[in-house]
Order: sequence, then structure tokens, then C-alpha cells
Amino acid sequence: MTDTGLAAVLAGARVMPVLTVPDPATAGPLAEALAAGGARCAEVTFRTPDAAHVLKTMAAHGGLAVGAGTVLTAGQVERAVAAGARFVVSPGYDEDVVAACRELGVPVVPGIATPTELMRALRAGSTTVKLFPAEALGGLPALRALAAPFPGVRFVPTGGIGPGQLTGYLAEPAVLAIGGSWMATPALLEDGDYTGIRRLTAEAVDSSTPEALEVSTP
Repeated sequence: MTDTGLAAVLAGARVMPVLTVPDPATAGPLAEALAAGGARCAEVTFRTPDAAHVLKTMAAHGGLAVGAGTVLTAGQVERAVAAGARFVVSPGYDEDVVAACRELGVPVVPGIATPTELMRALRAGSTTVKLFPAEALGGLPALRALAAPFPGVRFVPTGGIGPGQLTGYLAEPAVLAIGGSWMATPALLEDGDYTGIRRLTAEAVDSSTPEALEVSTP
């Protein structure tokens, strides 16, 4: 499967909650809250020891297309796919990670921050990339400047994006989806505030509809 399979996995979803979940016990209620808020996908970052367990629990929910994020090695790719990951996201471009994803038939979204990294990703066959860290790199102006010489590339910007920036990014034709952590922060999880997670998710999903974007675009 090529990286173009990501669009099929997302099935039109434009907002991807990016999740760092320290406690596996919260994975089930978290999946319920996200799905109730209208999310159709989620990225579980491999930043915690139990990330594979969390991913497996959330994938079993059935209402979400769950992928693995912050994947740094081919070994993590194998663990993520074995746990049920539908896609893999990496913060940077790594040949071994991309190759492992290709071998296992899972869409991969390598991270890029420069034109040079983007050209390396394109040579490897990746036409969907993660722009990271999007806001620190310059936000929308940086994305537009990077997209201009590469009209066939689709971007999934992540890093520092909040509800205030959501519609601006999604209005860009080169943006497939955005990733954000504000919908389910570690603080919300620690407090068990699944009502808050559901509300923030619903607000983000509602803001990402074509109708909402048409109204918000100048």
C-alpha cells in the first residue's frame, strides 16, 4: 500500500486527535469519548511504555481508524502494526521506517521540515507528509511556501496547532488533515474529563466541515 492509502483510511476525516496516553486504563473511555465527539481517526504516539497496549485497546473499539505516531524505528513499526495500527506517522524522515511500512502494507506519513527532506520523501514514493513542528516552522506562511514548488504533495501539519489555527490550515488545498493534541491533553486524561474531551472533539469536527470552512474563509 502506498501513502495515498492514508486518504482512504481517513475516509474524509480532516481532524486527527494526537494522543499521548500514559495510563492504558484510560484507552477505552478515551476511544468512546473521541468517537462520541465525531472523531473518525486518532494517532497514538509511541512516547509512553504502554503505547502499543493503548493503541490495541483503542483499535478494538471499532469506531476509530487508529494509527501510531512518533514512530522512530522499524521495530516500532512492527509493534504498532501488530497492535492494529492502520497508519504510521513519524516526526522526521527515516528510510528504515518508510521501508518497514511499505513492507507491511501500511500507509506512512514521514515528517519533514525542509524542502530537502521533502524531496527525499518524494524519492521514496511518499507524496503525503507530516509538516512538523508546523507552528514553530512558521505556520501557514511556511506551509504555503513549501507547498508551492511541490503541487502534488499533501500535508498533514502537526505541532502547536490549536482550535484557533484549525480552519486556516484546513482551507489550504494542499492540506489533507491536521493533527492536534488539544482535544485530549494529558491533563484532561489525568482528570478523567471525558466529557471535556468529547466536547472539544465535537467542536473541532464541526469546525472542519466544508460548510464551516466556507463560512470561515475570507
